[in-house]
Amino acid sequence: MIKKLGAEFFGTFWLVFGGCGAAVLDAAFPQLGIGFGGVALAFGLTVLTMAFAVGGISGGHFNPAVSLGVAAAGRLPWNALGPYWAAHVLGGLLAASLLYLIASGKPDFVAGGFASNGYGALSPGHYGLLSGFLIETILTAGFLVVILGATSRTAPAGFGPLPIGLALTLIHLVSIPVTNTSVNPARSTAVAFFAQTAALGQLWLFWTAPLIGALLGAFIWKSLIATPES
Repeated sequence: MIKKLGAEFFGTFWLVFGGCGAAVLDAAFPQLGIGFGGVALAFGLTVLTMAFAVGGISGGHFNPAVSLGVAAAGRLPWNALGPYWAAHVLGGLLAASLLYLIASGKPDFVAGGFASNGYGALSPGHYGLLSGFLIETILTAGFLVVILGATSRTAPAGFGPLPIGLALTLIHLVSIPVTNTSVNPARSTAVAFFAQTAALGQLWLFWTAPLIGALLGAFIWKSLIATPES
């Protein structure tokens, strides 16, 4: 179990440091910034690369919602859920802490939103609470269907990280304007502590919606899609 938790810790560290790092350091860099598309790709690449690197050890969740959905689908013991969640949150917090230290080395640094998630005034497009809840729930559900399908026994062996990483890229392309894209409570928690906004007060949504979405995705996969062979 220690090796599995270490893999989940480092995988989540990589996701937050790479994905949120792209948003904080690169997205709005004058004239050369990578924008929404670049941030979406960065998040997808973090999951793709780390799923290949350590997915065979721990399952490559890097996300409390994914672990919940995988457990609901019968692929993770329920008693592993708490330790996995702890590894995710701690890995994310370490990444955000180091990212803050790096970013604050710039003379005119202002943390601002610090890649945090939000709705209303904290939404990049000023979308409201209902919009944020719906998009986070729906996209997390879809993400779980992709994950469960790509890692099923009937899927091509060894290729699971590719559709999973591409799915996370797509999710960000759709939802960055709405909530700055969470679908991952650990990612949201990590950066909310460093944001100079009310992100912590809205953090409840970015636990509630992804967890509900994960359960919904597991239900859709098990009830409507999966075959006995998968």
